[in-house]
Order: sequence, then C-alpha cells, then structure tokens
Amino acid sequence: MIELLTDINYLHWLAFGLLLLIAELAGTGGYFLWLGTSALIVGALMNFIPMSWQIQWMSFGALSLATTWLWWRRQLQSDTEDDAGRKLNQKESQLIGQEITLDSDVVIGTNRVKLGDTTWSARASQEMSAGSRVKVVQVDGIVLVIEPSE
Repeated sequence: MIELLTDINYLHWLAFGLLLLIAELAGTGGYFLWLGTSALIVGALMNFIPMSWQIQWMSFGALSLATTWLWWRRQLQSDTEDDAGRKLNQKESQLIGQEITLDSDVVIGTNRVKLGDTTWSARASQEMSAGSRVKVVQVDGIVLVIEPSE
C-alpha cells in the first residue's frame, strides 16, 4: 500500500481533481467542486515542487478545508444579504405599503385595526376618524405603524 502511495505523481492528482469535478456535475451542491479544485492545485504544485506522499495528502486536506471554508463564508454572507431583502414568508413585511379603511376612530398611541382577516395592534402619531384611509408604513414587531394615505 505504501508503494502505491509513493508512486503517485502530479498526473494522478490532476486526474483525481478532474474526476471530482465530473462528480460535481451529478449535483453535489458544490462540495466536490472545492475538493476537485484542491486536487488540481496539489497536482499543479507537484509539477514544480517534489513532495512526499504525506505532504501531498496533507496539502490536499488543508486546501480542501481552506477552499470549502472560504466558499462557505462567501455563501453565508451572500445568503444573509439576500434574506434581508426577501419578503417571502414574512407576513408582517408584506403588509408595508398596504392601505386600509378605518372601522373606528384612531387616537394617538396604540389602537386596533382590521387588515385582511386579522386585527392588528397599530400605532398612530396622529388622530384619524373612522372611514379614513391609512397606510401601513412600518412594522415594529407585531405592531403596525400607520399614517394617513395621501
């Protein structure tokens, strides 16, 4: 077994990297992409720098961890930014901008308003009479902030 490991050259690493990249085409979600890239880097390094089989595998492991971690950090940042602007499955964010007609008078402070099939706590900065149109401008937790429509 040791003889097999000592006979590995840069062409083996390049072939291994390409096989991992081909496996990525099967839909592994990016994981084999970074392993394949790491194997290709080890193969390229071996073309210029002679390495023992232990150093080859240690380099492959370290590069695999580094490339996977770097991709994970980049993807996490991208997902966090995307989620901040997403309104899907966030009922309260979808309410911003909706207009309703008041069923009862609204006083300064916290009130109850009916929006859709639900009554919500609503905060108003000015008094408004029943029948007037208001718009949801912000959601603070589960409290709607309303202002008169223009």
